[in-house]
Amino acid sequence: MRITVVGCGRWGSFLAWYVDRLGHQTRLFGREGSAHMLAFRETRTNGLITLPPSVELVGDLAAPSDAILISIDSQGLRRMLTQNAQAFRGVPLVLCMKGLEIGTGKRLTEVVADVLGPEQPVAVWIGPGHVQEFTRGVPNCMVIDSADEALKAELVDAFSGDLIRFYYGRDLIGNEIGAAAKNVVGIAAGALDGVGLGTLKGALMSRGTREVARLIAAMGGNELSAYGLCHLGDYEATVFSPYSHNRRFGECVVTGQPYTELAEGYFTVKALLDLEAKTGVELPISRAVYQVLYEGVPARETVDGLFRRTQKMEF
Repeated sequence: MRITVVGCGRWGSFLAWYVDRLGHQTRLFGREGSAHMLAFRETRTNGLITLPPSVELVGDLAAPSDAILISIDSQGLRRMLTQNAQAFRGVPLVLCMKGLEIGTGKRLTEVVADVLGPEQPVAVWIGPGHVQEFTRGVPNCMVIDSADEALKAELVDAFSGDLIRFYYGRDLIGNEIGAAAKNVVGIAAGALDGVGLGTLKGALMSRGTREVARLIAAMGGNELSAYGLCHLGDYEATVFSPYSHNRRFGECVVTGQPYTELAEGYFTVKALLDLEAKTGVELPISRAVYQVLYEGVPARETVDGLFRRTQKMEF
């Protein structure tokens, strides 16, 4: 297949490396002049990924593709689609990113439909995994989901290999919400690390999954998706891993350290609170993270607030 990867950051560059490794004709698109693209053009490496000569570096999307993999900041998706609508329309898009749009609370596949129309073929590629581990040969399991069953099967067949075992997703709503929300839980985990309460991560994972499951069900999805690879299955890579941007960001926030990498959960938590208002589903962990990030409430105070909530049945 002719594959174009849009986004030359950490995950996008890995995707280009990975699909090239599978034998696909691969192009990596990035903005000319961006630090990431400059590094690849000069040295073919960003320190994590070294791209072989077979991966073409491009600054435009004019060449035809059989599928386009997108890995960019979720809040920039609508703008990217609008600016490149002619190149994208009708070509299967695979969203290799996790997030919700601030202001609308829309899932990313809904943003695609808004810009390119409801007939646009689109899928999501989600689940656990870190570039640092994949490139060392450590495998993992992930999910591809789409409303288009034929496209889903084609993508799973095209991208399966010895490093990634794919499962067929059966709940686009649940998988997108669950994947986005796990980054918020990652920030909460980092905050717990920062205040020396890492022992509470077990409770965070259990109650966080229940919180997200209720939201998924209220939005018309299958609440069991929260217990799959999109959410609970991604916790080890998000809640505990030293490579997790969201966990590290949460820790830095409460300890007062600077952090410059992208942490998608920072944006997602705002969208989750919009969904809380729309659905009436209580999201106490998401609200606590929002209070720490946007209202300056001390992390220890938010933990105390969660402990003071009314007692209730676990299930």
